[in-house]
Amino acid sequence: MTLCTPTRTTTRPHLQRPHGPPERPPRRFRIAGADVSASIPVFLIALPLSLGIALATGAPLQAGLVAAAVGGIVAGRLGGSPLQVSGPAAGLTVVTAELIQRYGWRATCAITVLAGLTQLGLAALRVARSALAVSPAIVHGMLAGIGVTIALAQLHIVLGGNPQSSPVANVLGLPAQLADTSVAAITVSALTITLLLLWPRLPGRTGRLLRKVPAALVAVAAATAVAAFAGLAVPRVDLPSWSSHALPGLPDGPVLGIAAGVLTITLVTSVQSLLSAVAVDKLVAKRDSGRPAGGGGVPRSRLDRELAGQGAANVVSGALGGLPVAGVAVRSVANVSAGAVSRNSSILHGFWIVLAALLLVPVLDLIPLPALAALVMVVGVQMVSITHIRTVTRHREVLVYAVTVAGVVSVGILEGVALGIAVAVAVAMHRLARTRITREERDGRQVVHIRGQLTFLAVPRLSRALHQIPRGADAVVELDGSFMDHAAYETLHDWQSAHLAHGGTVETTGPAGDRIAEPTAGARTTVAPHSGGLTGSHSCCRPWTPWRNHQCGEQQPRHRTHADEARSATGHRLASGIGAFQRNTAPLVRDELARLAREGQRPSQLFLTCADSRLVTSMITSSGPGDLFTVRNVGNLVPLPGEESGDDSVAAAIEYAVEVLRVESITVCGHSGCGAMQALLNSGPDDPATPPTPLRRWLRHGRPSLERMASRRHVWARISGRLPADATEQLCLTNVVQQLEHLRAYESVARRLAEGTLTLHGMYFHVGEAQAYLLAGTDEVHSYDDVFDQVPPSAVPDARPGVEPLEAARAS
Repeated sequence: MTLCTPTRTTTRPHLQRPHGPPERPPRRFRIAGADVSASIPVFLIALPLSLGIALATGAPLQAGLVAAAVGGIVAGRLGGSPLQVSGPAAGLTVVTAELIQRYGWRATCAITVLAGLTQLGLAALRVARSALAVSPAIVHGMLAGIGVTIALAQLHIVLGGNPQSSPVANVLGLPAQLADTSVAAITVSALTITLLLLWPRLPGRTGRLLRKVPAALVAVAAATAVAAFAGLAVPRVDLPSWSSHALPGLPDGPVLGIAAGVLTITLVTSVQSLLSAVAVDKLVAKRDSGRPAGGGGVPRSRLDRELAGQGAANVVSGALGGLPVAGVAVRSVANVSAGAVSRNSSILHGFWIVLAALLLVPVLDLIPLPALAALVMVVGVQMVSITHIRTVTRHREVLVYAVTVAGVVSVGILEGVALGIAVAVAVAMHRLARTRITREERDGRQVVHIRGQLTFLAVPRLSRALHQIPRGADAVVELDGSFMDHAAYETLHDWQSAHLAHGGTVETTGPAGDRIAEPTAGARTTVAPHSGGLTGSHSCCRPWTPWRNHQCGEQQPRHRTHADEARSATGHRLASGIGAFQRNTAPLVRDELARLAREGQRPSQLFLTCADSRLVTSMITSSGPGDLFTVRNVGNLVPLPGEESGDDSVAAAIEYAVEVLRVESITVCGHSGCGAMQALLNSGPDDPATPPTPLRRWLRHGRPSLERMASRRHVWARISGRLPADATEQLCLTNVVQQLEHLRAYESVARRLAEGTLTLHGMYFHVGEAQAYLLAGTDEVHSYDDVFDQVPPSAVPDARPGVEPLEAARAS
């Protein structure tokens, strides 16, 4: 039999190709029915919103339709987010209105073209990911400030008047507007707002069917019908002829002002589009989580391409006399919810906008302007999200959020964002510099407690607290932080050396109260991110050592009080370990665990191993959440079918992994020094007079391994390059091989093996050597060489299809 080494890369010969250019099948443009049906509700939402946003900016109403059509067709075709729908966005209302007031409409179109060219340049530099580095509190604050500005301006139109030039002026002019209201405008606006808020909440089966019609369309259509039949005297949409549509002209004004306008449009459109693309990816993943894998799902967004698509759309929209274009969350959510599967839905919605702009002008001219103003006002209010406020409050960034909102409303978008960034930097510096240092006497020892990041800014207070400790005293320095810079370390180290020289003792502890080993000479010392303590790069301490009674070779403290005993209690270790996870690890894995919670588990391997506490499966396999479906028991035993003795847990796990999770491989892992195997070797015959203990009953499933090792019909399992060290190691190796035989007795496993969709692996981990070994076998299902090959640190997976060997590396 030949040995199989699954940890070495194998090369596959290239397929032979015929000479000459390959023949390509003719490409056919196909549109899925789901995209057609999804494009219709998106179109019905986009049509009134585009007109309302154009009205709010003071631009020609056709400009909103142009931007909606270009956003759907150009950004939809060239963008990197397949299901994102672009068009005129409410977030651009304020800056566009300001540019129109300052430079005129034609110059604003030219500024939009320049902003699009800037986006194309940024996309070429591949800086799209950098936009996501902006603090969410600043982004949400910017959008909320824009929403407040929109709502204040549109409130005047809802009441029958005209908006002022700034949010502050709109607030100051509100009392006069309330004294001079229009009953007809308020009636139309109230009906629009009522339908917008109540339509999505219609109950029952009938309500579920009616909710398929977009609330925005229902609200505007009902307001239009009531205004027409009741003969209300309200201003209406007036779409001029397309022949008189204004195209861009050269801007006339100060260069710095025009550059600021270009920068503002670039910033808002880019950040909003990229954040919307990321949100769309999450919606698509949640929607498609229940669908079978491998079905050619919607690809994730390519942010640099999306930025380029938005830039191209802004160039075209500005050149055709349209509003600036950005990814719009409302339409994108509707697109995903309606079941769109490709970018064709966004493109089709753009074509529907074009047809409506050409054929439905008489119908659009009937829409009351207060209805559009009420629609945009509701959108502006919804931009101030309660969810976002709760999020920034939970993360203690509400000050950054509030300053950004106030800045955007009072002085402008760019200025507000700049204020938000300045406050965010100040808050970060304050948190970095905020260090609390206290000194107290506890149980006859001087205790200095340091909470927070220990930087050079805290060195004067640290030095003062340390030098207040009497010479020769027993001192404890409690570090409760995650960072210590060089200046703070030098101060602490110099004081410690001097204190020890005068006969004192110094003990350094982490946030959980666990002692930290002193670094060796010349070792670089930092605060370990997992334990929060002072550690040396050559120290034997590791983040998990507080859980075990380890000895690092340092001198033990002279006094061990009852407080020390209580501090090392198991319950305290559990609580402190959980606390360290929540502080340090949870933020790093939260997104991945959230994805697994949405999509469900899809492990590739069933990993069956011993319950021994020294065997950390995720560490020796370099795996993470969702990778392994792990089953642990005493002795890594697999009871034969029908011999479970009332315990079906292992059989149930095998059935669930093979039949439901459809794992691709099963690994049985034994280890050195297994107590179960030692018990098997030392066990005698059962005493009929003494009932067996639960452990003894369970170990009966390991007796076939004993019989295999004693049999002359089987070759002894061995480690490649050497013989087993003793009988216990021999039985540990033999047990892995025997349990693999037991696995094949399960009907589900045998069927998958026959289909070629499942592979079995044997593994042995030597605890003392920190070395993993894989069982070497042939390609035949039932044949093994019973030789465990060492896995080198440079091991890579086998390149053969259908084989997923276990990756393991020697732990340093």
